[in-house]
Amino acid sequence: MAIVLPQPIADYFSADAGSSADAIAQCFTPTAVVKDEGRTYTGRAAIHRWKVESSAKYTYTSEPRTIAEENGRMAVTNHLVGDFPGSPADLRYFFVLDGQKIAELEVIP
Repeated sequence: MAIVLPQPIADYFSADAGSSADAIAQCFTPTAVVKDEGRTYTGRAAIHRWKVESSAKYTYTSEPRTIAEENGRMAVTNHLVGDFPGSPADLRYFFVLDGQKIAELEVIP
């Protein structure tokens, strides 16, 4: 069953499916923060590097399955299948939006 995502989050998952680090970086505000795998990336250039590095390590497909608001953040449960340890996995993506851009993303296993 397809879920309806806010446009900035839909744009993020679309860019991720296309494996474009450039398109992903443009989904974020200039000073956005991403937290993933115990590391923090601040700003579009760092977010671009994060996506380039993660794309080089793993190949995967993803399917957002649920969305809910939790403590002022949009929580998306995303089902991933790929060549990473623990595949398949359901990860939780916590988004903070700023207008039509993402200000913060935290990925939690």
